[in-house]
Amino acid sequence: MSIYTVHEPPLRAAGESADPARFVFVREGFYVWAFLLTPLWMLWHRLWLVLISYIAIWAVLDGVLRFVGASAAVIALVGVLISLLIGLEAGPLQRFTLARRRWRNVGLVSGYDLEDAERRFFDTWVRRTPAQSEPPSATTPSVPLVVMPAHPSDTSGVIGLFPEPGAQR
Repeated sequence: MSIYTVHEPPLRAAGESADPARFVFVREGFYVWAFLLTPLWMLWHRLWLVLISYIAIWAVLDGVLRFVGASAAVIALVGVLISLLIGLEAGPLQRFTLARRRWRNVGLVSGYDLEDAERRFFDTWVRRTPAQSEPPSATTPSVPLVVMPAHPSDTSGVIGLFPEPGAQR
């Protein structure tokens, strides 16, 4: 199962409710396309500041490595390692960009894929009552908790798989 953070866009007018079609789900984990096609992935996701930083860091490292006299293999290895780092940190980079654009993190949800995570989140989001107008925080689970009674109805005192004390095994 994958874990996703859910981000709500900033409201355009006061008193307006958020459009669920604009919510963004950012998956935790490794992003293969961010590793393989780093600058194109950044352009696709409109991570402008991250792209500018990536180009600046890569240019400085390339210049330093060429000045030191590193071989082409070492320079290529450094490029692969930087792309690997971007692939590992792609989710936090997306969340950083969304936070800069004033998007709010409204929850965490898990699912087998993006569609399952969206269904789980919006099932819970729709069921919220008006008294719960505050969106769930990142520490609040997206699935309602089941509260167990303090005193179980069975008072036999047996815990486990055996139906009664002293029963045959």
